[in-house]
Amino acid sequence: MSNNKFGLTLKNILLAPVRLVQYIWEAVSRIFGPSEDRYPATGVQPFEGEPADDKTDDW
Repeated sequence: MSNNKFGLTLKNILLAPVRLVQYIWEAVSRIFGPSEDRYPATGVQPFEGEPADDKTDDW
């Protein structure tokens, strides 16, 4: 029974670095991978407002 526990503990110790690298790799691939956003293609929208008046400088 104790030999089985030792084997499982040793296996978990050896797999810990592999799991850590896999965890970090998945995060890096999500950050630098292609976007998964599904926004509609709207194109350039025309400006429908009033241009700012250069005379008013009220900051």
